[in-house]
Amino acid sequence: GTSWPRSFLTEALLEQAMIGPSPNPLILSYLKYAISSQVIALPAPQTLLAFDDFSRDLCVQSLLEIMDMFCDRLSCHGKAEECIGLCRALMSALIWLLHCAAFYAEKVKEALEQAAAESQLKMCLERLEKMLGSTKNRALIHIAKLEETSSWSSVEQSLVKLGESLSSLSNSPLRSQADDCISLIKSIPTMLSVHSEQLNKTGFPTVHAVVLLEGTMNLTGETQPLVEQLMMVKRMQRIPSPLFVLEIWKACFVGLIESPEGTEELKWTAFTFLKIPQVLVKLKKYPQGDKDFTEDVNCAFEFLLKLTPLLDTADQRCNCNCMSLLLQECSKQGLLSEANMTNLIDKRMADREHAPHLKSAENANIQPNPRLILRAEPTVTNILKTMDADHSKSPEGLLGVLGHMLSGKSLDLLLAAAAATGKLKSFARKFIKLNEFTKHISGEGSKGASVRALLFDISFLMLCHVAQTYGSEVILSESSPAGEVPFFETWMLTCMPEEGKILNPDHPCFCPDSTKVESLVALLNNSSEMKLVQMKWHEACLSISAAILEILNAWENGVLTFESIQKITDNIKGKVCSMAVCAVAWLVAHVRMLGLDEREKSLQMIRQLATPLYGENTLQFYNERVVIMSSILEHMCADVLQQTATQIKFPSTGMDTIPYWNLLPPKKPIKEVLTSMFTKVLEKGWVDSRSIHIFDTLLHMGGVYWFCNNLVKELLKETRKEHTLRAVELLYAIFCLDMQQLTLTLLGHILPNLLTDSSKWHTLMDPPGKALAKLSVWCALSSYSSHNKGQASSRQKKRHREDIEDYISLFPLDDTQPSKLMRLLSSNEEDSNILSSPNRSMSTSLSASQLHTVSMRDPLNRVLANLFLLISSILGAKTAGTHTQFVQWFMEECVDCLEQGSRGSILQFMPFTMVSELVKVSTMSSPKIVLAITDLSLPLGRRVAAKAIAAL
Repeated sequence: GTSWPRSFLTEALLEQAMIGPSPNPLILSYLKYAISSQVIALPAPQTLLAFDDFSRDLCVQSLLEIMDMFCDRLSCHGKAEECIGLCRALMSALIWLLHCAAFYAEKVKEALEQAAAESQLKMCLERLEKMLGSTKNRALIHIAKLEETSSWSSVEQSLVKLGESLSSLSNSPLRSQADDCISLIKSIPTMLSVHSEQLNKTGFPTVHAVVLLEGTMNLTGETQPLVEQLMMVKRMQRIPSPLFVLEIWKACFVGLIESPEGTEELKWTAFTFLKIPQVLVKLKKYPQGDKDFTEDVNCAFEFLLKLTPLLDTADQRCNCNCMSLLLQECSKQGLLSEANMTNLIDKRMADREHAPHLKSAENANIQPNPRLILRAEPTVTNILKTMDADHSKSPEGLLGVLGHMLSGKSLDLLLAAAAATGKLKSFARKFIKLNEFTKHISGEGSKGASVRALLFDISFLMLCHVAQTYGSEVILSESSPAGEVPFFETWMLTCMPEEGKILNPDHPCFCPDSTKVESLVALLNNSSEMKLVQMKWHEACLSISAAILEILNAWENGVLTFESIQKITDNIKGKVCSMAVCAVAWLVAHVRMLGLDEREKSLQMIRQLATPLYGENTLQFYNERVVIMSSILEHMCADVLQQTATQIKFPSTGMDTIPYWNLLPPKKPIKEVLTSMFTKVLEKGWVDSRSIHIFDTLLHMGGVYWFCNNLVKELLKETRKEHTLRAVELLYAIFCLDMQQLTLTLLGHILPNLLTDSSKWHTLMDPPGKALAKLSVWCALSSYSSHNKGQASSRQKKRHREDIEDYISLFPLDDTQPSKLMRLLSSNEEDSNILSSPNRSMSTSLSASQLHTVSMRDPLNRVLANLFLLISSILGAKTAGTHTQFVQWFMEECVDCLEQGSRGSILQFMPFTMVSELVKVSTMSSPKIVLAITDLSLPLGRRVAAKAIAAL
């Protein structure tokens, strides 16, 4: 029967050999000879499953010997389908051996059969151990488990049965051998999730910098994106939980200590005492394995207590026992047990006894900021409720509440507390609603008119202050229901000077209805003071710019004297400060357009408007309103005054001058500033708030490509291993300023240029090349995970998008059109012609992402897909070099950072054909790595993995 399939012959012989109570020796020896000389195929283990009469010991022994032959010849260089067959065969063999072991473990209990059963059990367990001892076999069984879930449930049932039978086994060597086999089988489903933590480090500059950056620049941001970013860093750097929480607290204390006095200090206090406990509450919800997160928090505080100088400095700065307040807050949020909290508070109190200077320095008259912030938080909720009431019923009562908010530093305390707890947006909406309410005028007397003027003024000034302190995006509504944009939003978008926003003084918003302008000019020029009754303040604020232009022209032409100008500016700022703010906003835009010799009168007018009027006849809360007005004007004029080298003395208001402004040294090229700043940060080992602001300014000025390219050049200059690792940790944190755009630039422009230009390959040597691979993977993973959740911080949304080239033209969608990247490749690599040829077959670039139908219209997906095509072409090239080594490091880092079962990871963009290329690389030729880099949720992914592992 030469026409018979070889496996059919094997099965027929096996069946004949096993007919009697013991095997037929003649047929069996022929069968073994035919298998070993490869005349016939090995019997499929599925055939063994049919043999379940384990009472025939000699037959079982013979089958176990045949099983040995199967395990010795476990490799397959055939088609993917045959390799999947091998996975299934292994699963069948495992099930059969488990049935066999369970049978003999049960039989051991019978006294007469004990010795024989133990000997048979030992043979079974040896085969199991041999099969499971190989990672390759476990990997193939892992694939079979995903291929056929029903088979795995029979494995689990057999394990339960075997475990029950073993419970009474007295032979301890056999017992431990069986336990080892069981734990190996149980480890198969979680083969990819075992990662060891870094225990040799105590400082983690990335966590430190991410927290500092968030506290300094993004207090209003939602907590979830920050939590996910921190978790990503924890996972990528494998940071143990207690040290991770410790690093968060260290960063908070450093932020508190180095924050500039005033608003910034209050922001940091709110961030530390209100926002970070909320962040930890969310971190607690992440799976911690068998660990208790509250124990990790307690452990972190124990470590923090040892940093006495840090805590003492913070206490001195804040005029209170910060640690005690923080512990109470954490206990309230369920992050610490009562007993642990009391224990830690006592320890800190005992430490403070050894620092007498803390006691003497504490000023009993000054209320500490942390206490004020913690008290301000419930007040915010009450104010929001008050603001919800009908304003028309008791405007005077509301005015009283607002007046109270304006006194001292109450406003900044309330805003910081609202920002840290995510209530600032609704706070701003309420003030916009109040500002809109003042448009409605109905038969009002002089008292009603002055209350209305004050409500308009206070709400306008507060909104300006919020926009300047926390960014204008806090004010903007998602969409107005009636389609009408509120007055303040319109004014802020078109007329309010902000950093990086150039206003056009001739913009239509500055040129309202001429009749209204004329009547306003007449009113300002002729009245002894501003009238209030029936005054439409929002119209006056929009008309003031054109009115100021007319007044300026009249002054320039000698029609008006300086005394008249003084009277007019007194009228503008005398009752309602918002008119002065609107006037200065236009003057700032106007001054920018004037020549050197034309600016004098405009600047003089700004000076007049900025000087408060201390007369008898001002409206209520004038002094408090002037304080806010001066701060707003100082922020508005800062750039223009610097450009025109003018000095204007704003009244010393008790509010801080502009923090983190004008940080760049004059007359020093920005590239020098960037490199010296990075060197300084690298030497120090951590990023402080000031350097974060300098990096942010440089990113604004130089643009994304310039910034990224120069920092990568700095990284590639580093030759010391420990320095390159620290540089990566710090660069990743600096890139968090705008992770999405910097990642697109790094992966879409800088890496392809380095990998395709042979003159640059030498820069990719170890250690800097390995460090760049690590940075690239970290950025890719972070961007991809936050990008998929649509999380961009308000800070990043605000930045002007400058994609160096349109990613569509850089990487065309249509596979028939050779992309620019592939043309770049083909100019250097003869083998890449296959890739760049117009009729490139899909098989070379087919990846899991295409089967998951991931949108390639998205720049990040597109850049990742093309980067992996480039990597694939480098691996398949005939020539090797440091760029090949770089690609290996890149892939190793991808595997290191992977999460168990992360279907949507960046590796889904890797072409399937790349797996077989990677396995040829010695460091990548492990079954676990193959499992990690292929998408096993797809049948094609499982076939590719099975083929690669079977060939190992």
